[in-house]
Amino acid sequence: MTTAPAARESAVGTALTRVEGRDKVTGAARYAAEVPFAGLAHGWLVLSTVARGRITSLETAGVLAMPGVLTVLHHGNAPRLNADYIGLLGVPPDPTCVVFQHDRVPFMGWPVALVVAETPEQAREAAEALVVRYEEEPHDTAFTRDRPDAYPVGGRMPAETRKGDMDAALAASAVVVDAEYTTPEEYHHPMEPHAATARWDGGRLDVVDSNQGATWVVGELANLFSLDPASVRVRSEHVGGGFGSKGIRAHQVAAVMAATHLRRPVRVVLTRRQMFSLAGHRSATIQRIRLGADAGGRLRALEHRSLSHTSTVHEFVEPSTGATRVMYDADAHHTANLVVRLDLPTPAWMRAPGEAPGSFALETALDELAEKCGIDPIELRVRNEPERGPVSGLPFSSRNLIACFREGARRFGWADRDPRPGLRREGRWLLGTGTAAAGFPVMALPSTAAVTAEADGTFTVRIAAADIGTGARTALTQVAADALEVAPDRVRMRIGDSDFGPAMIAGGSMGTRSWSWAITAAAGELRERLVPGAGIPPEGITVRSDTTEAVGALAQMERHSFGAQFAEVAVDVTTGEVRVRRMLGVFAAGRIINPLTARGQFTGGMIWGISMALHEEAVRDSASGGHYGADLAGYHVATHADVPQVEAHWIDDPDPHDPVGIKGIGEIGIVGAAAAVANAVRHATGVRHRSLPIRPDRVILAGTAGAGAGADADAAGEAHA
Repeated sequence: MTTAPAARESAVGTALTRVEGRDKVTGAARYAAEVPFAGLAHGWLVLSTVARGRITSLETAGVLAMPGVLTVLHHGNAPRLNADYIGLLGVPPDPTCVVFQHDRVPFMGWPVALVVAETPEQAREAAEALVVRYEEEPHDTAFTRDRPDAYPVGGRMPAETRKGDMDAALAASAVVVDAEYTTPEEYHHPMEPHAATARWDGGRLDVVDSNQGATWVVGELANLFSLDPASVRVRSEHVGGGFGSKGIRAHQVAAVMAATHLRRPVRVVLTRRQMFSLAGHRSATIQRIRLGADAGGRLRALEHRSLSHTSTVHEFVEPSTGATRVMYDADAHHTANLVVRLDLPTPAWMRAPGEAPGSFALETALDELAEKCGIDPIELRVRNEPERGPVSGLPFSSRNLIACFREGARRFGWADRDPRPGLRREGRWLLGTGTAAAGFPVMALPSTAAVTAEADGTFTVRIAAADIGTGARTALTQVAADALEVAPDRVRMRIGDSDFGPAMIAGGSMGTRSWSWAITAAAGELRERLVPGAGIPPEGITVRSDTTEAVGALAQMERHSFGAQFAEVAVDVTTGEVRVRRMLGVFAAGRIINPLTARGQFTGGMIWGISMALHEEAVRDSASGGHYGADLAGYHVATHADVPQVEAHWIDDPDPHDPVGIKGIGEIGIVGAAAAVANAVRHATGVRHRSLPIRPDRVILAGTAGAGAGADADAAGEAHA
């Protein structure tokens, strides 16, 4: 009698620890600034100290005579770059990375020179000694609601959408909300600073970098330096965080310039302070939302207008109304994203670009509408579930938002909540709970992958993916193992090298989805080519995939991950301190590849939402145009003491149009989190905060103004201004 072999356990869905975990905790994993090179020189960027003007002179003679100094690159001697091209996702290069091409200064922190020396200490000393003289001009950094020079900008979505008669719909509404919501400048500062080493190796440019997409950086460098992309190699094996900031930046371009000039390896690492002007940020926003509803809470009018700022040299829009175009419908539905050009660094993609600040405004406004209608906030959302995309009219591939709310309410104990504000108290602490919805687009872009069956029975996967701390390397190992029908320990995952071929960047919550598609396709074809019982030649058998055609064949639909956020806060009535006591998120975000790393992604986003709600705020000096406290002492983020019990759960929600069922989880965790906290503060105190962060002074100011139930902090602030 023979026994049938046991079915192989699926690797996908298993809480597998990180395959590179041992290397990281033992120090064997090297990050971009740690990879050794013989003859390495070090560059240090010199940044402008004025916000607008012209460079009149650089006193380089004394600096060049300092110990160890090799060269000083600036607009007078740097090679000319090509900036006339369209890069990734149809975006032209930000001129901030097209360094040393002219004498103009468009913001404080603009790169004006690179000092290269034998050691980083020598480079820094010389850079700090370099005297740069400017002809300073008046600058404009005032971001206000009434800017007459604001204009609509599309970016990755239409600038404006419009259907129905807004004024008529509002006039016919039984309940109206008309309010302004603001968010400040916010910064994505990963633990690992931005670093790049450039060298020429046998006529080929080799760059070791910390980035979110090796082939992305290859394309940008090839365009800027007018090189054949095949003559450029970029490697980025380990990345200590990115959040949208690690694309093409000034330090990579400066390193290539210096390596070309000196014909030796040159490394440039940004300091934490330099990252505040060179690594991008999230623009401040001023958002106005008008809602009109019937007595039952069903929306008849929805208008969302958002103003953000960009630089004078590059056009970037924070698309804060994007979420509104998907989450709720109304007969009259208007949205617009506008920008104003200021003498500030260019904003950039930052975790959940648009959705994070946009959901704060939208989900706070929905909470206000629910209160005015006397309807539970969850029930209000149930009554306004759209059947199709409110703007696009396309069907949803799946939409399990209400299931997330139902499960979240059960786990959170929402049914026991007394909706009346300001009633629960523990000593000097007022207690409150709040909720908000979350949504983020599901996308995929073409990628290539190569899978090799080795002679020893193992498999090697090569793909130019980027693991920016998310656990992508481990998740891809699990996907490959299932596609090959082997255990994960028989799969070697090699990533982060542009020589592996084009692949999607780690961004937009579409990295793992895009890469897994390519790996699955290559693995499937390889299995068909393997003959049972036949040997593998010493060089192995390799199959390469390209998903361009498959991704292009996807039907047009509204594809999104969804979630429900819940928060409980305690507010100290004597100090104005707000403490988040617990936070719960329930998500419908496709098939979960690795519960261990996925939970970290969800809770990490939720913690960032807490930080957004209560702490993060970059403040500028209007006189200089620069930051107060451009460091992690002056720019507050949530620390361990600020992080409460944070729970993340998910419901079964595989994407039927993806080979693995993946949607995307990297950004959904932050969406709606700040609104849930703000709504909980309203429930605790009876005061509505429409401006982030909810600082203790703002809480106290609202209290001393005599604001009670039904008041709002912004009105109180204006009374005391």
